[in-house]
Amino acid sequence: MPPISTRKATEAEAFKVAFQWLQEGIPQKQETVQVKQLSLKSLVRGIATEREAETILKELKRRGFLKGYILTGTDKARDLIEFLTEFWDWKCSPYVQEKLRKKHSLHETHCRQMARAIEQHWKPYFSGRLLGEIARQDLNAFIDSIGGLDCSAPWKNMIIRAGTIALKWAHNRDMIDRDVSAGIIWFSGKQRERQILSPEQAGAVFRVPWKDERTRLANLLAAVTGLRSGEIKALRVQDMGQDCLYIRHSYNRLEGLKGTKTNEPRTVELPFHGIVKDMMSLAAQNPHGMSMDSFIFWAALKVDKPIEERLLLDDLRGALVQTGMSMETAKVYTFHAWRHFFTAYMRNRIDEKLLKKQTGHKSLIMLDHYSNHVLDGDRERIQAAQRETFRELLPEGFL
Repeated sequence: MPPISTRKATEAEAFKVAFQWLQEGIPQKQETVQVKQLSLKSLVRGIATEREAETILKELKRRGFLKGYILTGTDKARDLIEFLTEFWDWKCSPYVQEKLRKKHSLHETHCRQMARAIEQHWKPYFSGRLLGEIARQDLNAFIDSIGGLDCSAPWKNMIIRAGTIALKWAHNRDMIDRDVSAGIIWFSGKQRERQILSPEQAGAVFRVPWKDERTRLANLLAAVTGLRSGEIKALRVQDMGQDCLYIRHSYNRLEGLKGTKTNEPRTVELPFHGIVKDMMSLAAQNPHGMSMDSFIFWAALKVDKPIEERLLLDDLRGALVQTGMSMETAKVYTFHAWRHFFTAYMRNRIDEKLLKKQTGHKSLIMLDHYSNHVLDGDRERIQAAQRETFRELLPEGFL
C-alpha cells in the first residue's frame, strides 16, 4: 500500500493510531484492510521458486480450497492432445518402446488406428485442455458424446480406450494424480456377426470364372485352411511343403512382413495336391521372376510386394454376384469370413487342440468366436438328438 498519514501531530499519537489500525484494520475509501491480508499478499508476492509455490498449493489443497493444481513445466501442464498423439506414435512413444522392450504383442497398425481415434474424436472435444486438468466428469461427458455415433459398441469402446489407456499409463508413471478412467462404464453390445457362406454356396463361388487366378486361389486357400489374409499374402516359395504350409509371417501394407498375430510360427496342413500344384504354377508366373524368396501371390507392378488385399475382396464379391447373388448381399461377405467359415465347419470334425493348431488360436474363447455360426443342418441335428435322448419319456404316439 502507499504511505498513509495518521494525521497526528506527535509521534506518540501516531503510534497510538498505528496500533489501533494493527488491531482493527487500516481505513480505505471503499473498505477497511486488515493487516493480516497485507501480510498474506506480501508473502504470496514474495514467492520466488516453484518449490515455494507448491508448498502453498499443497496446503490449500489439504485444507480443501483446491481440488488440484498444475505447475508450469510439469507433466500435468502438457497439452493433452499432444501427449495422446505422441503416446500412439510408433517411432517415439515411450509406451510403445516399453511394450516392445518387454516383448508384449503390439503392432503399428493398432497404434495408427488409435492415433486416428485421437485425431477424429479426442482432439475436437479436448482441444486446448491440459493433461493434469482432465477430471472424471470430463471423461464421462466425452463418453456420453460418443454414444451418438453411428457405430457398434466395440468400436465406441475402442475410441474411448485410445485415450484411457494413455491416461492410465500416465497415472501409473506419476504424471497425473488420479486414474480418471477407473470405474468408467463401457458401451455394451456385440459386434456385428460376420456372415459366412454355406458349403454349397462356397462351391458355386469357386466354379464361376474369376477375373484373376491369384484372387481365386487366395480365396480358395483361405476357405480350406483358415489362414488370415496377411498370412496368405506373406507366403513365399520357400514356405511350400508337399502337403503343408509353413506360416512364419503375415504381411501388412505399411509394415511389410511381421510375425504372425500370435508371434508364433506354425505348420498349416494343406492336403489338396491340386491347390499345391496351382500355387507353384502361380509362383512360376511371377513377372518379376521366381526364387525361393519370391511371393506366391505376387503383385503385378512391384517386385517386393504381394497382391493388393483390395483385389482379394473385390473379386470375391464379383464372383458372388456371378452365382446369382445381388451386389448388396455380396457386400456383407468379407475375405476374413473364410476364417470363420473354416473354423465353423471344422469345429465338430476334429479335436479342439488340433483345430487350434491349424488356425493358430491361443484360446477356446477365440475358437468359439470363430466357430459360433448357424450352419445348415443344425436344427435337424438338434432334433435328432432330442428324439434319441427323450424318446422314452414320451407317451406312445408323441414321437
